[in-house]
Order: sequence, then C-alpha cells, then structure tokens
Amino acid sequence: MERLESFLGSVSGVVWGPAMLVLLLGTAVYLTAGLRGTTFRGIPDAFRLLWRGRDAGDAEGDITPFQALMTALSATVGTGNIAGVATAIALGGPGAVFWMWIMALFGMATKYAEAVLAVRFREVDERGLHVGGPMYYIRNGLSASWAWLATLFAAFGMIAAFGIGNMVQANSVAHAAQTTFAIAPAITGAVMAVIVAAVILGGIRRIAEVAGRLVPLMAVAYVVGALVVIVLHADRIPEAVGLIVRDAFHGTAAAGGFAGATVWAALRFGFARGVFSNEAGLGSAPIAHAAARTNDAVRQGKIAMLGTFIDTLVICTMTALVILTSGAWTGIDPSTGSGWTGAALSTQAFDAGLPGFGAWIVTCGLIVFALTTVFGWSYYGERCAEYLFGLRAITPYRLLWIAAIPARPRVDLRRRDERPDGGAEPDRSRPAVAARVPPDARSVRRRLARVPSRRRGAGRRRVAAGR
Repeated sequence: MERLESFLGSVSGVVWGPAMLVLLLGTAVYLTAGLRGTTFRGIPDAFRLLWRGRDAGDAEGDITPFQALMTALSATVGTGNIAGVATAIALGGPGAVFWMWIMALFGMATKYAEAVLAVRFREVDERGLHVGGPMYYIRNGLSASWAWLATLFAAFGMIAAFGIGNMVQANSVAHAAQTTFAIAPAITGAVMAVIVAAVILGGIRRIAEVAGRLVPLMAVAYVVGALVVIVLHADRIPEAVGLIVRDAFHGTAAAGGFAGATVWAALRFGFARGVFSNEAGLGSAPIAHAAARTNDAVRQGKIAMLGTFIDTLVICTMTALVILTSGAWTGIDPSTGSGWTGAALSTQAFDAGLPGFGAWIVTCGLIVFALTTVFGWSYYGERCAEYLFGLRAITPYRLLWIAAIPARPRVDLRRRDERPDGGAEPDRSRPAVAARVPPDARSVRRRLARVPSRRRGAGRRRVAAGR
C-alpha cells in the first residue's frame, strides 16, 4: 500500500507540475483574451439567461438550459467544495485560495468554450436523445485524423468516472455518516445504492429533474450556514482576505498545527483543487450542456460558465472564509498531533462558529454534495460508454455503477496522513487491544523467549535499563 501511495504521489507531482499548470491557466487566459473579457462582463446577462432558461420552449434538446446547468453543478459541487478547499489550505496555506480564484475567473472562459462546442457539434442518437461532449466535438470539429483522441477521451472518461464520481464520493458519505451518526458503512452504501438506482435508471431527464430541485436547495442552505459563521467572526474577515492575497505571493510561515507552505505549494494546490472543484477544462460539464434544449450555442455557453462562478467563487470561497476566520487551519488534531486537514478541518471550523451545530452543516452538506455528484458523473460515464460501444453499453454501465457504490464505503480511501492512526497497518498477529497496552518487563521477557539466543542479550540489557 505504501508503494502504491508513493507511486500515485509521484504521478500527481508530474500531472500537477509546472507544465500542466501552464497549459491549464495559459489556455484559460488565451480564451479570455480572445473573447475580449466577455466572461467577466457577461455575468449579469448570464444570470438573466439562466432564469429565462427554466422554460426553453420548442428548442431542440432534452432538458432545459437551467436543468443542464443544475445537472453539471450536481457533478461539480461535491466533496471538493468542503474537503478539497480545506486540503488546499492545509497543504498550500491561505494563498492557495487566491490561486483558486484566479483559476476560476479565467476558467469561466474555458467552461464557456466547452459548452459552445458541445452544443455546436452534438448529435442525436438512436433513441432520439441529444449527445455531445469533447469526444463528439473532437471527432466532428476536427479532421478524421483526430478521431483517436476522441476515443481516448471517452475511454478515460468512462473509467475516471468511477474514481471521481463514484468511489470517492461513496466513501466520503460513508465516512461522514459513520463519524457523525455512527452508521455502519455497509448500511450507508446500501442506502446510497438504492437512491442512486432510483434516479439514474430514469436517464438524463430524471437526473435533470432531481438536480434542478436539489442543487439550488443544497447550495443555498450551505452558503447560508457558512454566512452565519462568517458573520459571527466578521471582525476577522479583513485579516483573512489579507492572508489570502499576501500569502499567495510570499508563502505562509508555520503556525500551530500548520507546517508552513511555499508560494509554489500555494500555486500547485490552489490550481489543482480549483480544477478538481469546478472542472473547468476537464471536459465533463459539456456532456450535460449538450443535452440542453437550445438553438443558440453561445447562450448555453454563457449559462455554462456560471457553473465555475457558483462553484468556486461562491461556495468554495464560503468554505475558505469559514476556515480562515475561525482559526481552525492552525489547530492541532489530537489524534495525529499534526494540523487538521480535509473534511475534519472544515468540521472544526464550522463547529467553532456554531458549537454543536456546525458539524451537522458540514456532514449534511458533504453527504448531499457527494450524492448529487454520483448522479451527475453517472451520466458522464454513461455517455462515454455509449460513444465507445453504442446503446448496448448503457444498461450494463448503469448496473455496474450502482453495484460499485456499496463496495467502496468499506475501504478507507483517505490519504495516510488524514487517518486518525496515521495510516499504520494493523497488527493482526494478536488482538487489537494488545497494541494499546504499554509493554512491561514481564511482557518483554515473554517476547524475548521467542527471539533467537544471539539477540536476547541486547534485549535483556534494554529491559534492565527500563527502556
């Protein structure tokens, strides 16, 4: 397990290294410049279009523009908005939030472009439903020589959906339910599987209908709860904003349980968590927007860019301000002796502002956010599978998606340093309670009896010395 974690850490260092960050931000800046800042100036107009998009009339498509955005947001707003932001601050310091903002501001242009292309090059499948996304606009928008790239995207998207939108989310819900409500992971997984089956077996229309009702409710409830905590610490807001801006360019010194962070760490984790949270440039959201009932690709592009704005500049910012104004980011986790991180950090921050109630906000938010992410990503993976194998792949993919949910909550997917025991492997050679009993001289002598004679002398000397 240690080797696997080390390997994945090395791969992550390459993937989120300078080259990838330059490509992501460089593309976003290039598109923003090419659009002449339309994504900045067009935010008010985009909200007006979103409001009108609740009823699309007789335009071509399967779901309303409003439902398309809510479906995309259901997949976008997830554990990254709670645990992801906390992890970015824990590893990159307050400055990471600044670079998350930068990625979101320019990332709106990327999301806009993705949605425009998705609607422009979408197709109608054998069932009469509109399908689109990167695999379609690569194949239909570029020459035939690029068809291999479309196939590659669909293959990776179909597989990655299980990691991003299924296993991680199910595990997060199970861990939150077990920690707060003492519900066994097996029960949580089974209940989740039933709920997800009831939604995704109905296809994109049922997913969109549920997302259109649930996403606005959960987003508003979480933001209101966060605002209450922020208002209670209103005098610390200027200091928190100052930390975010200053540490983005100067790094953060060690304080309390926070180990310190360089400017590069703030850049890396800010950009990485920003992309993971709002998915700008990931190619997933345009799959949902391709199903929108619209005859105007540009109009849908404007609505789509609001996903990045709402996800990062609103919800993630609320989480970050709660963490920084509460001071929990420099606290120490008694179970590990180091700083809080992940969902535990967000829980501590909310609980500091609303004792006894703050933890419920984080837990309920985490559960609902993760559950809706499972809905949205099931559709993304399904569309990728359909592109590769046709309509015959849809039903098996849905069943496999549902079956994977109760299997993953039984496995602890948290990073080794996020686990209460530090990730140590249990000693299964004797009962676990023995590990909690400090060894005395008698127990040491019993163990020495099983040690070869050449090593006993040194062991006895250590016992005699009281070590």
